[in-house]
This record gives sequence, structure tokens and C-alpha cells, in this order.
Amino acid sequence: MFKHILAQAGDINWMALFALLTFFCMFLITLWVVFLRRKGFYDHMARLPLDDEKPDFLNLETTGNHEK
Repeated sequence: MFKHILAQAGDINWMALFALLTFFCMFLITLWVVFLRRKGFYDHMARLPLDDEKPDFLNLETTGNHEK
């Protein structure tokens, strides 16, 4: 069926068709990953900018700062 539709469409740039199919596949994979994640992950990421705690790699008191 698709072969018939493509034959009737005339001169189609196959590289453009490949790019369109690649984009469509990546879009579907992205949707699949987004909908399979748990709600807790998104809640954690949403609260992350509002947390007042510093991450471990920014905590200067535990890294042995020599300028005390």
C-alpha cells in the first residue's frame, strides 16, 4: 500500500523521507519513555530547584577546605 502511495506521489526525496521516519521513531520512543516513568521521579525533579539543601559536591565543610 505504501509503495503504491509513494509511486503516485512523484519525485520524492528519499533522504527527506528517511529524516521524517527517523524523527517519527524518535518521537514515539520519547513518548514511550515519558509515559513509563513513575510519577515519583517527576515529583522529585519538580521539587529539586526548590530544595534548600546543597548537594554533596558543593558542601565545603566536608571537603576539607584549608581556609578555615
